[in-house]
Amino acid sequence: MSADTVIRVVVVDDESLVASSLSTLLSLEDDLDVVATLGSGEEVLDWCQRHPVADVVVMDLQMGGIDGIETAESLPDGVNVLIVTSHGRPRQLKRALAGGVLGFVPKTSSAGEFATAVRTVHAGRRYLDPELAAAAIGVGESPLTERESQVLEVAGQGGSVEQIAAAVHLAAGTTRNYLSSAMGKTGASTRFEAWRIARERGWL
Repeated sequence: MSADTVIRVVVVDDESLVASSLSTLLSLEDDLDVVATLGSGEEVLDWCQRHPVADVVVMDLQMGGIDGIETAESLPDGVNVLIVTSHGRPRQLKRALAGGVLGFVPKTSSAGEFATAVRTVHAGRRYLDPELAAAAIGVGESPLTERESQVLEVAGQGGSVEQIAAAVHLAAGTTRNYLSSAMGKTGASTRFEAWRIARERGWL
């Protein structure tokens, strides 16, 4: 196999065991060369600046710091992205596609599916989990703004308004306004109920 047919892959996941396992799986393929295994979006952005050789970045959706989709939007041109996640939701898929991500698959995919997804994304084509794609098609447009969705997602984990505000880096009063607006749009009487309704409708 000639060198120009080898796809250079960077694997990014903040769970080191997952990252190393995925790197090992992909390395078993003759045409895939894992050139780096990293732990955050910030790390891969820095790595790509210093080593402009990546063809495909295989990246976790939810990481500490910037998430996979935000990272994908900041990567250099010519680097295609495959998002892997254990928490796939229709809204996240839509957001990923809007951000230029070509591939979106669950972490439960087989080794063969991962490899096929990398090759497909490298070729500039989309590779999407069929069940998630079907769910995304069936979900109507969310009435929630990006900020309302962000605040509501954190609210679903519990905690006071002050704790939610700290998590999303907003003032408590601003956070309270976003929660109130989200509750109004979902017809909920509490912020947790608003989170539940938004999750059920595929808005989060």
